[in-house]
Amino acid sequence: MLARVGPLRRRWRPPAACAVVLVVAWALRAALPGPGAAVAGSAAPDTIRIALVDRARGVELRGTDIAVAPGPAGACAGPCESWRTDAVRGGVAGDGIELDGRHAASFRLQSDSPIRLNGREYQSPIDLVRNGDGLAVVNEVPLEEYVVGVLRAETFERFPMEALRAQAIAARTYAAYHRLLGEGKPFHIIASTAHQQFFGRVPPGSPMWDAVSATAGQVLRWEGEVFPAFYHADSGGFTEEPRNVFTSSNMPALKSIRCEFSTTSPHFYWNLDVKLAEMGDLLRRQGLDVGTVRAVEVAERTPSLRAITVSVRGSRGIVRLRGNDFRRMIGYDTLKSTLFAVAVDRGIAHFTGRGYGHGVGMCQWGAKGMAEQGYTAAQIVSFYYPGAVLGTLAAP
Repeated sequence: MLARVGPLRRRWRPPAACAVVLVVAWALRAALPGPGAAVAGSAAPDTIRIALVDRARGVELRGTDIAVAPGPAGACAGPCESWRTDAVRGGVAGDGIELDGRHAASFRLQSDSPIRLNGREYQSPIDLVRNGDGLAVVNEVPLEEYVVGVLRAETFERFPMEALRAQAIAARTYAAYHRLLGEGKPFHIIASTAHQQFFGRVPPGSPMWDAVSATAGQVLRWEGEVFPAFYHADSGGFTEEPRNVFTSSNMPALKSIRCEFSTTSPHFYWNLDVKLAEMGDLLRRQGLDVGTVRAVEVAERTPSLRAITVSVRGSRGIVRLRGNDFRRMIGYDTLKSTLFAVAVDRGIAHFTGRGYGHGVGMCQWGAKGMAEQGYTAAQIVSFYYPGAVLGTLAAP
């Protein structure tokens, strides 16, 4: 049953039967999977499939006694036997994948120990599947474990617990939305800033586990449906309406709000200098040649004062860019937000801005500030997602 967002009164505790289920699940992981175990797009109802790497030409994974099974059944080019190894190397081969000299449409990796990829550890199973002209490394994990990994990658353990709980609700909502959107596809969500970053295996002592267990199953709904509950580092004083940032037609009609809780953020105020010659080079890389850049100005703003359109004038003409496209061109981590003013002097564009990120949804530093003032997680998400309803995945 859905209820309007209100205080969280009870901390979730797993029933004793869950311990039995977990023991059985870990015991099953030790079994060697047979051919056909790796089936792209299939996932248990309480799990989510995360693309750790997408469209890669080759990958290398390491671990201890990794059980490798080609699949699906009947799609092997040669023997389909499973094998065990401590290192897996493979890449694209024809319309399939080659792994340690064996060819198949996909492979599933399982181990009792974590499997390492690009310096991070992940629990199995991990699938290698074709996606477009490359391959994807897909980790299938329980949804709640995934949310723990998102919190560890997207926020700070030192943040107050109510801020972490609010982050868990937002991250779980975002994941649940993408799990519906990606149903039947090789994976549901990407482990990057394109969707949500994912840390992988999180040590049991991390406060992220407490934040997730305290909010287990809780999601936000808009008109009865889960939605992409976006969040960002720092609003700079005002959040932004989703439809001013994202072009998708199914964005919730969240309203921009004034946020006075993130003033202690290191990103609340910032300055940036960019040489006009460098800006001209960046434009040319985008296929836009205005010659020697002479002027940069914000041509149009949203009600929250973010740049909708940026005009760049050069010796060969003028180009008008969407504010978000201009920020992407300069670099998301360089030009921290589109909430800026710009002035040109002696061949340099001087940017003075506020905030970090797109400005939609929850401000993470603002959530920290609210928690420090005694607000609960439910009150925090109610503030940043006005009109959303707090419910559970099990009770739409």
